[in-house]
Amino acid sequence: MTNELFMIGVDIGTTSTKAVLYKENGKPVSKHNVEYPLYTPTPATAEQDPEEILLAVVESIRTVLLDNQIKANQVKFVSFSSAMHSLIAVDKAGKPLTKCITWADNRSAKWAEKIKDEMDGHEIYLRTGTPIHPMSPLSKLVWLKNEEIDLFQASSKFISIKEYVFYRFFGEYVVDYSIASATGLFNLEQLDWDGKALEIAGVTADHLSKPVSTTHSVEGLKEPYCEEMGLNESTKFILGASDGVLSNLGVNAIEPGVVAVTIGTSGAIRAVTDRPVTDPKGRIFCYALTEDKWVIGGPVNNGGITFRWVRDQFAASETETAKRLGIDTYEILTRIAEQVKPGSEGLIFHPYLAGERAPIWNADARGSFFGLAMHHKKEHMIRSVLEGVIYNLYSVLLALEELIGVPKQIKATGGFARSALWRQMMADIFNQEVTVPESYESSCLGAIVLGMEALGEIDSLNVVSDLVGDTHSHQPNKENVQIYSELLPIYIRISRKLTEEYTEIAKFQRRK
Repeated sequence: MTNELFMIGVDIGTTSTKAVLYKENGKPVSKHNVEYPLYTPTPATAEQDPEEILLAVVESIRTVLLDNQIKANQVKFVSFSSAMHSLIAVDKAGKPLTKCITWADNRSAKWAEKIKDEMDGHEIYLRTGTPIHPMSPLSKLVWLKNEEIDLFQASSKFISIKEYVFYRFFGEYVVDYSIASATGLFNLEQLDWDGKALEIAGVTADHLSKPVSTTHSVEGLKEPYCEEMGLNESTKFILGASDGVLSNLGVNAIEPGVVAVTIGTSGAIRAVTDRPVTDPKGRIFCYALTEDKWVIGGPVNNGGITFRWVRDQFAASETETAKRLGIDTYEILTRIAEQVKPGSEGLIFHPYLAGERAPIWNADARGSFFGLAMHHKKEHMIRSVLEGVIYNLYSVLLALEELIGVPKQIKATGGFARSALWRQMMADIFNQEVTVPESYESSCLGAIVLGMEALGEIDSLNVVSDLVGDTHSHQPNKENVQIYSELLPIYIRISRKLTEEYTEIAKFQRRK
């Protein structure tokens, strides 16, 4: 490998950071993953230690180079993907005054409602593309300004985790258009900070990083990090974009009419447009990929996490059986669900175990089984949970269809895509063909393609089509489609009718 050149894609995620080493032709060689904890001292708190994440970035890059005996002069560039909506307050020296407040932190919920109801929140959303929700840095800043006054006033900058990493590496504050567009503070049309949003947040542009293109390149890596990671000072670092938009790029879902559906711990539906698009009803997000490509869609809190809940709460015996057989518990649970007819004999599950973002944007939403009767057994409940996750994603797709029309292709990604049952379930509920791209760490691959464009090595992002194939394809079953078409309107109406009840039960649950 001594004469070859390589590229590194890094994805700073919520639970871990991974680095993937690619050859010049875009083929993956190997990856290294470093996990870190999410600190949740209260039900509403979800934070991480910025220093732990920085060390994870360093370790993942160092290890992927060492394991493959790659020298610094063989690395063409390192390009980044990162989770959205994080916020860190830092002082004048760049020292964190807070932990990294993640998208899952809900302490600003009250202030998100105030922004919606009293501060022209919908107009801000229409300009910035980020729904008013506790996940967004806008809501977090308003909360800090009003409830952590001393800390807020002592802060010199408010930045995301990727900005923190780049500041430590290079000593400058820059933020890519993609991460900026997920703050609720960034004007999509102007590609700059939104004056009214800044006013509501109580900050100026000087409190934030300089917005730059997702293909922005930085050099001058500080010496200690050169030595730690095995890179040169001249190694190019590409700022990259957010994990969601890069996932679309990494599975080749960037053409009009192609929709990517991802289910991991959470989930999302995303499509690419050639201009910023927001929703008059406020149901979807709009984030930048490049200056002329935008990703619209909706994130859901409750994806694979609901299946894990089933495993942990209802599947003790199945877990023991799986251990004896040496297989995954989820495989046994899927086999059990396959014994039940589509529609779970009229049992409907709303998967709002962690509140919900799209399409209802209600942090107080709670999960429920509806239609439960004497004839239902555990296997019905298991299948209805899997169906409920897809029902919810379908309700997000309906909002997207109002803006861009019926998609011509659905690409399914994430851990759930390994399950033939879930893939067929999606084809039946969506009543469309579902294909599964053959992509290795899609957000990292998306970052690599952006890096290639940044260096002028490609003329179009469409080169990704040469790097991604398909592994599975599922056609909708007409009989199943009919069953789901009867149940879906019921599913949607229930969540709309229970808004007040969600609020009341959430208040009850928050009592100490």
